[in-house]
Amino acid sequence: MILETKDIEKYFVIERGAFKKETGIVRAVDGVSFSVDEFKTTGIVGESGSGKTTLAKIILKLIPPTSGEVIFNREIIKDFTKDVQIIFQNPYNSLNPKMRILDLISEPLLVHRMARGAGLKDKAAELLQMVGLEANVLSRYPIEFSGGQRQRICIARALASEPKLIILDEPISSLDLTIQWSILELFLKLKEKFKLTYIFISHNLAVIKHASDSVIVMKNGRLIEQGACESIFNRPKDSYTKRLLEAAKA
Repeated sequence: MILETKDIEKYFVIERGAFKKETGIVRAVDGVSFSVDEFKTTGIVGESGSGKTTLAKIILKLIPPTSGEVIFNREIIKDFTKDVQIIFQNPYNSLNPKMRILDLISEPLLVHRMARGAGLKDKAAELLQMVGLEANVLSRYPIEFSGGQRQRICIARALASEPKLIILDEPISSLDLTIQWSILELFLKLKEKFKLTYIFISHNLAVIKHASDSVIVMKNGRLIEQGACESIFNRPKDSYTKRLLEAAKA
C-alpha cells in the first residue's frame, strides 16, 4: 500500500451579502476512505461535482481536509515534493508560456538536484524522447505545440523527479478524440517502464475501465462503491453505478 485516506471530509462554507453571512455548507468530500496499492492504478470516476478533484487536491496537500487524514507509506514516499506528481486536465494552463521547453523540464531536475550543467540538457532530451517528442524542440516555447504535444511535455516534466505516485486529473479529456487514446497508451507504457502508481481521475468510464486495476465511484462527495475494476464493471452493486454504466452504453 502506498497511501490510505481515512474519513476524509471537506466542507466549504457558503457566504452571501456584504457581511458574508453564512448561509450553508457544501460537502465537497464526505467521509471518504480508501487505499492505493503500489504499482497499481486506482481509478476514481463520477459526474462533475462528485468531489473527485477536491479529493485529489487534498491528497496533494493543495488544500487541507476539514477532517480525516491522508497517510502515506513513508518507506515509499520519502520526499513528498519529489515522489508525488500531478498531471492536470488542461495542458494549455499547465505550462508557463514564457519558458522554453528546456527550462520547463529542467526546473524539477534542478530543484531535486538530479542533474546540472550540460547534464540538464541531456536529461531533458531523454525525457522528451520517452514521451514521443524529439530533442530538437527544447529551445521552443509552449505556444508552438498542439494540445497533445503540450500534454506530452507535461508528462515529461512530471517524470523528471522520478516520482513513485502520479495523480492524473482528467489528463486526456481536453484533447482531441483522435489523440486521446495514444496519450492513454503512453501513460500505460510509462507505468510499466518506471513501476509507477497512478490515481486516475475521469468521468469517462471507458478510460477508467481500460486503465485501472481498481475503481472508486463517487457521487455528491461520497464514496458510493469501490472494488476491482472487473467487479465494478461486470457486477456493480450500487444503483448509481449501474446507472452510470447504462448511460455510458447509450
